[in-house]
Amino acid sequence: MMIDIFEKLEQLIQYGINKELITPLDIGYTRNRLLEVLELDDAEARTVSAGNDLEDILMPILDWAVETGLIPEGTDTYRDLLDAKIMGCLVAPPSVIYEKFEEKRKHEGPRAATSWFYEMQQHAHYIHTGRIAKNVQWFTTTDDGVLEITINLSKPEKDPKAIAEAKKLSQKQYPLCLLCKENVGFGGRINHPARQNHRIIPVTLTDESWFLQFSPYVYYNEHCIVFKGEHEPMNITKKTFERLLSFISIYPHYFIGSNADLPIVGGSILSHDHFQGGAHEFPMAKAEMEDVFSLKAFPNVRAGIVKWPMSVIRLQSNDRQTLAGAADFILNEWKMYSDEEVGLIAHTGETPHNTITPIARRHGDDYELDLVLRNNRTDEQHPDGIFHPHEEVHHIKKENIGLIEVMGLAVLPGRLAEELSQLKAALLSKKPLEEIKARPAIMKHEAWAKRLLEENTFTEDNTEAVLQKEIGYIFSRILAQAGVFKRTEQGKTAFKRFIQTLHTGR
Repeated sequence: MMIDIFEKLEQLIQYGINKELITPLDIGYTRNRLLEVLELDDAEARTVSAGNDLEDILMPILDWAVETGLIPEGTDTYRDLLDAKIMGCLVAPPSVIYEKFEEKRKHEGPRAATSWFYEMQQHAHYIHTGRIAKNVQWFTTTDDGVLEITINLSKPEKDPKAIAEAKKLSQKQYPLCLLCKENVGFGGRINHPARQNHRIIPVTLTDESWFLQFSPYVYYNEHCIVFKGEHEPMNITKKTFERLLSFISIYPHYFIGSNADLPIVGGSILSHDHFQGGAHEFPMAKAEMEDVFSLKAFPNVRAGIVKWPMSVIRLQSNDRQTLAGAADFILNEWKMYSDEEVGLIAHTGETPHNTITPIARRHGDDYELDLVLRNNRTDEQHPDGIFHPHEEVHHIKKENIGLIEVMGLAVLPGRLAEELSQLKAALLSKKPLEEIKARPAIMKHEAWAKRLLEENTFTEDNTEAVLQKEIGYIFSRILAQAGVFKRTEQGKTAFKRFIQTLHTGR
């Protein structure tokens, strides 16, 4: 049944006023922009009530667009292109948004400013809260602390090899990538999302032009992205540490971190230098230092090995320049460090393997840097990466272990939601293993399911909880596989050998 499109348009305008995206002075202007977007020649008066939910307004408009042929297909791709175009009519220009943000920051503080900006991007439907709410989330208590697990139903998974190949491609397109500042207001195309409702906030880091935005996928509270104004590749240097520390001096309520700058151990975008941050305390941040040591060249820096499945050095100081210097010293030592006894090789020919995933936080007047040691070497036994999820856990996750996972939040592929549903049904059947073998989608889980059947008696009430708990344990194992120094006696001794080089030099 065809909706009354004019009623929906008036509801959308009222929504914009309610959420303070527009003012009553903007009503006529906004209506005309919406008519143009929807290719309507005239308007019809409608009386509408306030308080309609955006999804209840926008989804019928998109359905109408499919039914009338305004968009060629009802796929998410075409619907999202029109969605952003419609909502862009309700969002103020970048200069106005920045002016409001700065006014909030100066009079109410940085926390109030980022909170306002976050809410505005939700109201503008740049952050798809309805889609994100479909993500499956739980917590698992492990020896490494309480890990956070998310099955991602709002964003497609990426293959590590495809990510590595993307870095090699020529950048002859506009915008050059999904992060570039040119995305603001961009109309999009089939292979690039529309961004008319997207806004960014300028921020100066070490006298350079950077920008703050929010992730449209929001894996945690106020999940932000901070990207360089220029399209330059990821590169972990002393400048990286200085920029991270500069950011948390401006926004002390946020953490901020960078993905590593090498394939396999890096994130999904290596071509544009960027950080991720937000208002969330990750499991790794709660982990304590178990071996505290000092750095002779940096007496004002407290250092220690963090009790975490990956290999992490934590640095703390109230002097951010000294802290950046200490981090740079460790980075340079690590880049050249090999220990073949534990499979660590810094270079293959001219190809470097060692790098760092850094994370910065504030604790009052003190600054904190976590340096996660990474190595991206491969071999015949582990062609996807030696310090990477191994083949036996690929049925759960085979993608890169990036910044978010490093800190203790598993972002698992969306396919798992349906697979776990099928697996639950199979485990509760009379012949579970035969049922699993008969279902192509879950055959990959057979060995895991066999072990679970040996260790558990499954019922309708406990199956989902057991599966979630066991996935949490697998994530802990994945983090350990990504750790360059294992949490064994041999691994701990090897880690201390590296720490010793920081005292003596090589």
